[in-house]
Amino acid sequence: MQRLDRQTATALLVAATLFMEVLDSTIITTALPIIAKDFGVAAAHLSVGISAYLVAVTVFVPISGWLADRIGPKVIFSAAICVFVLASLLCAISSDLYTFTAARVLQGVGGAMMVPVGRLVVIRTLPKKDFVRGMAILTWPALAAPLIGPVLGGWIAETFSWHWIFLMNVPLGMLALIAGFYLINNNKGEPQPFDIKGFMLSGIGFGLFMAGLESFSSRPENLLFPSLLTGAGVLLLVLTFWHMHHAENPLFSLKAISVQTFRVTVMGGSAIRMGLASAPFLIPLMLQLGFGYTAVQAGSLFIWLFAGNLAMKPATTWIMNTFGFRTVLLTNTLLIALSFVLIAQFTAQTPYLIMVLVLFFSGMTRSMHLTVLNTINFADIPQHEMRDANTLSAVVMQMTRGLGITFGALTLALATFITGTSTEDPSIFDFSLAFYMLAAVTLLALIDSSRLPANAGEAILNKRAKA
Repeated sequence: MQRLDRQTATALLVAATLFMEVLDSTIITTALPIIAKDFGVAAAHLSVGISAYLVAVTVFVPISGWLADRIGPKVIFSAAICVFVLASLLCAISSDLYTFTAARVLQGVGGAMMVPVGRLVVIRTLPKKDFVRGMAILTWPALAAPLIGPVLGGWIAETFSWHWIFLMNVPLGMLALIAGFYLINNNKGEPQPFDIKGFMLSGIGFGLFMAGLESFSSRPENLLFPSLLTGAGVLLLVLTFWHMHHAENPLFSLKAISVQTFRVTVMGGSAIRMGLASAPFLIPLMLQLGFGYTAVQAGSLFIWLFAGNLAMKPATTWIMNTFGFRTVLLTNTLLIALSFVLIAQFTAQTPYLIMVLVLFFSGMTRSMHLTVLNTINFADIPQHEMRDANTLSAVVMQMTRGLGITFGALTLALATFITGTSTEDPSIFDFSLAFYMLAAVTLLALIDSSRLPANAGEAILNKRAKA
């Protein structure tokens, strides 16, 4: 019983760090206009502060497991918390966009090491009979943090100052550090040869690609520089894929992409995730810059999107078992696109109740689709390929989260270019155009989903139904 208590406590500790990591990617969304005003830049340009964090997480996730096996999970977990807390302090004392972005990158490095290593410890030590319970503990922070983040961030920014959004990580991090010292063992695994070339190619390639898109979103007069950055990033990412296919010990294997049920979560699933990740960035900006809401008012309305997310969870398994993966993916893709079109109709005169219902509906479709993608992800992956498939899936999910924020800023910049307004003062119509673009990108997922066989992932659904 004592051992079980220790494992439960460890799972709760990792859940707390996951809560901290996810919260930091959402809490500043409603505070962006306030931070931007202090830095003297357009609020849309602060997207780099969000995407830089997510890029750093994406780049360093693959190395976290290797370091845990080589140095030990306790050492890496503790070091990651220290990096995360230090970076939070640096964010709080930043005086311009450049130092803020650099601090967010460092914070992302800490987050990339902290959560995956903690999750690895839980998975390796949890008995099979307690596995479902342990995973449930690790899942809920990812749902609760986005629910709390926008409201908490807006309230802190208006009541105190935006700096406290980051300063509150200091006591939380210290508590996690102390708990980790007592709960986590430093049992090393068997380290594999580290793929330095793959790590460098993927990290630099994705960084340049994101930097290029960020440059486009600021609407520069000279498009040559962002074009060169984006092109160089794409080239390096192509070289990364070539290297992964041919290296003896790649950073992670790409074999899982040959499995259709996994591929649909990577290809079409990425288009969906990009659209869904853009919405939490664009909606608070639209409410504040377009409608004149305060940060707290925007966060209070925005919370209904995540309320819909949580409300849908109990019904998702029944829906998947009843209708099957292919039907749900096709239908829900259309519903997500519809939700973006409905949001595009918002004006300052739209009744509050109507906006609440639309955002709640959008949250339900969001929850349904992400649950389906996460469930079908490993349906047909052989057990001996599960580790690489899991790493690849984590990298893709983090990458599309980062791309989603950047894509949201890019659509808004394109909208202002079309209408002739400025990114510093976008109109309500600009935001409407941006959401129409999100709807169009979302519909691209229909191409992959329509190619799935009607019985895709049926083995998993049958097992669940029998259970």
